[in-house]
Amino acid sequence: QVQLVESGGGLVQAGGSLRPSCAASGGTFDRYVMGWFRQAPGKEREFVASISRSGGKTSYADSVKGRFTISRDNAKNTVYLQMNNLKPEDTAVYYCAAEVRLTSVVVTTQEYDYWGQGTQVTVSS
Repeated sequence: QVQLVESGGGLVQAGGSLRPSCAASGGTFDRYVMGWFRQAPGKEREFVASISRSGGKTSYADSVKGRFTISRDNAKNTVYLQMNNLKPEDTAVYYCAAEVRLTSVVVTTQEYDYWGQGTQVTVSS
């Protein structure tokens, strides 16, 4: 029922920045915990960042902490991932996800209920 559409990926050089976004429809956005995950070829999908319903609490994977910032604009039904100082190892398909039952940050793939199709982020050396 909930549809998530990512956009804003692309190709950047190491050290550059991107700000993909995820637009949600089909539900009540401010009741969703939102998350970003990524999956590189040959690897498992991994947690990147999550944000609570109100936006007051965030959580980040150790690999991106200090470089990435998750935010949300509930008036626009959109969640963002500001990615700074990108590294080649950040190259992956980035997915946004929505969790409809819980209230705080969620860091496991199994808890999320809806997923977008992903947006490709490629970081060159």
